[in-house]
Amino acid sequence: MITGRDFLALTDFSPQEITYLIDLAIRFKRGKVNTKKLTRIRGKTAALIFEKPSTRTRVSMEVACHHLGIAPMYIEAGTTQLARGEPLEDFARVLDRYVDIIAARVYSHSTLETLAKYAKAPVINALSDLEHPLQGLADLMTIKEHFGDFSNLIIAFVGDVNNNVARSLSIGVLKLGMEMRLVGPKEYWPKKEFKEILDRLAKEHNAKFLITDDPKEGLRDANVIYTDVWVSMGQEAEKEQRLKVFRPYQVNFELVKVAHPDFKFMHCLPRHRGEEVSDDLFESKHSIVFDQAENRLHTTKAVFASVLTSEKL
Repeated sequence: MITGRDFLALTDFSPQEITYLIDLAIRFKRGKVNTKKLTRIRGKTAALIFEKPSTRTRVSMEVACHHLGIAPMYIEAGTTQLARGEPLEDFARVLDRYVDIIAARVYSHSTLETLAKYAKAPVINALSDLEHPLQGLADLMTIKEHFGDFSNLIIAFVGDVNNNVARSLSIGVLKLGMEMRLVGPKEYWPKKEFKEILDRLAKEHNAKFLITDDPKEGLRDANVIYTDVWVSMGQEAEKEQRLKVFRPYQVNFELVKVAHPDFKFMHCLPRHRGEEVSDDLFESKHSIVFDQAENRLHTTKAVFASVLTSEKL
C-alpha cells in the first residue's frame, strides 16, 4: 500500500493509509499477520542513523528489525565521515548502495529531505524538529485500542503545542475525523502557516480544531489528555524561561477536573519528574503511557514491513 515510499510526515499519507498502518500494527501485536508474506523482506538491511540520544526509538526499531528478519545497523552520525564534513548528498548515495531502508533521528527535518532526495531506499523519519510520525502512529494505535474506534473523541495536547509530537498527533487526529485541541501559552503556539494547515485538515475530514491558552476551555470533556516535556533536546538554553511559562499547564488532578471522568493520559516519554505531569496522575489508572511505549514497536514493524513489500499484509 505504501511500498517504496518515504515516511517523513503524516501529512504525506491519506486517512486510509494511516488507518491501514494502525490496523496492521494491531495485528502484529496480536500475532495475526501471515508471516509467510514477510519472507521477501527477510535478509534485508536497515541503516538506523542517530544524531540524538534515544531509548524507545532505537530499541523499538532494532527489535522490530529482528522480528521482521531485517538486519539493523545502528549508526551514530558522529562516528561517520559526516563528522569530518562529508556532504550529506554523498553519504545518502553511498548508503543507498548498501542498505534497503534508512531510518534517521535528526535535529533538522531538512536532513531527512536530503536523504530522501538522494537515496532510492525508503527513508523513515525517526524524529526531526518538524515531526515525529512514528510516535504519532503509535499514539493513534493506542487510542484505538482503548476506545475501540475514533468516533466522537476529543484529544487535548497540553504544554508546548508547537513541538514535533504535537504536530504529528494533530495531523493524525484531524485526518481521522476527531477533535484536536492544542492547549498552551500563546508565545509557544504554532506559526500561522501550520495553524492554517490544521484548519484545512479539519474542514476536509469533518473534524474539529481548537487552539487556546485556557486549560478549562481546552480540557473540557476531553477523552485523551496528552503532554510532553517542556524542554526538549537542544532547548536547554531556554530552560528557565520555559519552566516559568509552562508551569500553569502542568497536567495534574486539579487541571483535569473538567475532562471526561474516564479520560486517558498519554505521554511519549521520557518525562521530567515534577514538571509537565504530576507523579500521582502519571501513576494513576488514567495513564496509558506504557501502552504507548510498547506500541512504538508494533507501529515500526507495520511501517518497515509496508514500505519494503508490495504484499498486503
